[in-house]
Amino acid sequence: MDFYVEQQVLDLGVKIVFAVVEGFDNQTVSPDWEAERTRRLAALVDRWTGQGLHADPVLEGFHILHDHAHVRRKHNVPAPNTLIKLLVKRGTSPSINKVVDLYNIISMETRLALGAHDLDHVDGNVTLRITDGTERYVPLGESEPVPVAAGEYSYCDDANEVLCRLEVRQVNKTATLPSTTRAFFIVQGNEATTDDYVREAAQRLVDEVVRVAGGTGRMVIPTVVG
Repeated sequence: MDFYVEQQVLDLGVKIVFAVVEGFDNQTVSPDWEAERTRRLAALVDRWTGQGLHADPVLEGFHILHDHAHVRRKHNVPAPNTLIKLLVKRGTSPSINKVVDLYNIISMETRLALGAHDLDHVDGNVTLRITDGTERYVPLGESEPVPVAAGEYSYCDDANEVLCRLEVRQVNKTATLPSTTRAFFIVQGNEATTDDYVREAAQRLVDEVVRVAGGTGRMVIPTVVG
């Protein structure tokens, strides 16, 4: 599998690095990880309570990306912004599974947009590209395809299926489940983040997934096309 990004997407201000981890255990949950998760979430509640998210340059940077792509802000809240808002509102974050819980924490700590996709359900290669409206898109939690607007940036596989729309919504096809043992990860920044910051976060993600869930991993710099 190879990873690509269109120059047109980079020109919008997207910063993107991928990571791949294989052979991890996403089912066994240790008391040590549960304690670590509770501690890190509590620290994040303290960090973000009372903070205006639009005042943070990295979080606001995703909205600016949407402005560049002519995507409406109101109905397209970036994933890290949503995670932080829900965390502050609830005082904690619901547990989904070990790998998802971990990358959600790292997303809120770094303010970057992160996501994981089961490699066993990806068709061919992955390209971050501008949509043309012909793509198949079944958002997470939906049972039927939803129309895709042309002109948005999305992560697609070689079957012309959207795996993640913008940094807003992932899909059923590659959802990371407790049974998942291999995945690729999205680590996305914007104009307010340096390339080094995004790469360091990607390597941190690899290291932490391997530490918590086992397996082997690597960071992947996508090939620029178009």
